[in-house]
Amino acid sequence: MGLFDRLKRSGGAAKRAPEGSVAQYLADWTDARIGVEAYVEPKTTVTPLTVVLIANDGEWTRRPLDEKYARKIGPDLKIPVYDVRKTGYPQRMRDHDARQKVIRKREQQQRDL
Repeated sequence: MGLFDRLKRSGGAAKRAPEGSVAQYLADWTDARIGVEAYVEPKTTVTPLTVVLIANDGEWTRRPLDEKYARKIGPDLKIPVYDVRKTGYPQRMRDHDARQKVIRKREQQQRDL
């Protein structure tokens, strides 16, 4: 079995969700949180263009987007949009991830008792 045989049989790479469902997910996520900002990540050789929504408390979500919609996401969702290459990620995102790591570790320790 060759490296790319599986892709040939399945008809190509994994299919992404239609843009409408992604747009709806992002709108719902934004509506459910306070102080949401969008950070657009450029397309790379490995990943498509993506947008990371980050709430005021640092909670975040990432979704691949069509380039046309990425330009419209700010006005559509009424949130600020930043280019992550220019601004980087906010510290609150890293703080949130660190808090979640501690919480998961404590939960694991409780289960192990």
